[in-house]
Amino acid sequence: MTSFAFHLDAVDPLTAGRAGRLQTPHGTLETPAFMPVGTLGTVKGLLPAQLRDAGAQMVLANTYHLALRPGEKIVAEHGGLHRFMDWDGPILTDSGGFQVFSLADLRKLDDDRIVFRSHIDGNLLELTPERAVQIQEDLGADCIMCLDECPPSGETPEKVRKAVDRTTRWAERCRAAQTRTDQALFGIVQGGVHPDLRRRSAEGLLAIGFPGYAVGGLSVGEPPDVMYSTLDCTVPILPAEKPRYLMGVGRPEDILEAVCRGIDMFDCVMPTRNGRNAMAFTSSGPVRMRNAVHQRDLSSLDPECPCIACTRYTRSYLRHLFVAKEMLGPILLSLHNITYYQTLVRQIRRAVIEGRLAEFRVNQLARWAGAP
Repeated sequence: MTSFAFHLDAVDPLTAGRAGRLQTPHGTLETPAFMPVGTLGTVKGLLPAQLRDAGAQMVLANTYHLALRPGEKIVAEHGGLHRFMDWDGPILTDSGGFQVFSLADLRKLDDDRIVFRSHIDGNLLELTPERAVQIQEDLGADCIMCLDECPPSGETPEKVRKAVDRTTRWAERCRAAQTRTDQALFGIVQGGVHPDLRRRSAEGLLAIGFPGYAVGGLSVGEPPDVMYSTLDCTVPILPAEKPRYLMGVGRPEDILEAVCRGIDMFDCVMPTRNGRNAMAFTSSGPVRMRNAVHQRDLSSLDPECPCIACTRYTRSYLRHLFVAKEMLGPILLSLHNITYYQTLVRQIRRAVIEGRLAEFRVNQLARWAGAP
């Protein structure tokens, strides 16, 4: 695909951490990168210009949700998702496969398709691999995902193996169904926490060939150390010359650990969801803004953060907004959290380029561990 290219700028000498650049039709993504989640074509409470100012380069939207409303044909009538949501940078769309996990009570699946009962009005939405690709082609995202089956944590090895094999068959059908040459289709490695099944999944996808590879099915209930060991056995199988995307993982410490294991791209609702619920991520650890300790605190939320919440307002004021149920509180903390995440991945990128990621990791993890 001539519209896409991935370049490695640096690899850390003591870890597997990488700094790269993913070229897309809507601009270049510097990696490691964190994508704010705009499920319905909007990152909740924030304007595209605010996302840009916060440092976001690429955003994520969701195929399942946009197919339900407003419908991919309406988005296509606007000229695609970029114009629809007024975002001129790269966009990635998930295929709807995660909803196999998150909406398990509202779907049925077999080897051919997934049938969802809409959580909005009860109508049926059928997703086949071909339909998932067609929706994403109508949406017009830069990076699109194969339809996959994401099994829950703790599923039996036999059921995980069946999900792996189904995911591989669906990936073949997605590849065959793709008609647009200006979209990069990513394969998704499944396999739960089983090293042999992760290898089985990765090798099946590598045989098909994709311009990028995602690691799915993590952060679904397993402990962090299990996630890290799963990455240790999965990431080295993936080609070094292709971007690697860890889906749905968003704790700052998990991002840092995953970059040290060779991951390039991330997304998660955590920055905005936690921001709406009065929790801020800061350089010295999480802060819960409703706590009474902030009532008369005239200091900045995070002196190291350049966002407007930190440079213009006090902790006391931010707490007041949440106690008074003013909508500005969730907006400011969402903007702060997105800024914090973008600052973090830029710091990690710089550490990789300067060959000091291992030192950065030790210092940052110690700082987070010492947070009150």
